[in-house]
Amino acid sequence: MSATPAVHVAVGVIRDGDGNILLTRRARHAHQGGLWEFPGGKLEADESVAQALRRELREEVGITVKNAHPLIKINHRYPELRVLLDVWQVTDFSGTADAREGQAMRWVAPQRLSAYTFPAANLPIITAARLPDRYAILEGQNAEQVLSNLERIVDKQIQLLQLRLKTLPTAAVSAVCEAVLEKCQRRGIRVLLNSDLALSHRNADGIHLSSRALLACRSRPPHYQWVAASCHNLSELRHAEQIGADFAVLAPILPTPTHPGARTLGWEAAANLITRVNLPVFFLGGLELADMDRARHAGARGIAGISAFLT
Repeated sequence: MSATPAVHVAVGVIRDGDGNILLTRRARHAHQGGLWEFPGGKLEADESVAQALRRELREEVGITVKNAHPLIKINHRYPELRVLLDVWQVTDFSGTADAREGQAMRWVAPQRLSAYTFPAANLPIITAARLPDRYAILEGQNAEQVLSNLERIVDKQIQLLQLRLKTLPTAAVSAVCEAVLEKCQRRGIRVLLNSDLALSHRNADGIHLSSRALLACRSRPPHYQWVAASCHNLSELRHAEQIGADFAVLAPILPTPTHPGARTLGWEAAANLITRVNLPVFFLGGLELADMDRARHAGARGIAGISAFLT
């Protein structure tokens, strides 16, 4: 007997001009009733996700979607049914949001989403909604180059940064780390320290696990607000999901000048891999900002990179 097909649902993460996100509360009699959710609904026969999203948001909260792009896909099994949540980020709409079905509704700042109770399938969506679509990796041959690169990254309005410093002399790492954290804190940039730095800094926002450090973890590293992981295959992606990492970076997607002969995943394989985990994933390797739309439509949260944010 074949497995029961998943219920395919179009979901909208809708932002207003201040960056707040629209939430609605499920009816008490519905599945997962009384919990908060991102609005949307089931696809009808012969309906695309984009068509369903426009229809559901018009019917449910009275807005007309003008611009939206994929955010994340979630496959989740409840005891009583399976769901496929096809989540899109709505960046432009017309009309005023209104609870057309008498449901509770409110606009919530992204950092306040964790204060609301959601169905379990929605939890990775919360993380994806709180992440930007650009994840910069800060490197440099010396302290001066690191700080110069940081200035160029800041000019690109980066909000999330990994401090890797793989090529920096060991003696310079601590002082450079202090300088970077101080500047990023003033600019509101979240900083994750690469696990290979062997630094534990109270002012950092989290840790980025190398693939080696990831596989050595049996559980999520404690005391970090954000935990990310470098992954190269399905096994590593699933391990990152299992330990409770917030997001992963999948690489390499395309050839890079520094590793021209290295084996790459390519767009199709990378897109296939991330459908098999419920985790926001950034693509890394040979990508430019011009590749952002392709990365999103392949299912990635966005793009990670070094040179992509320096040019």
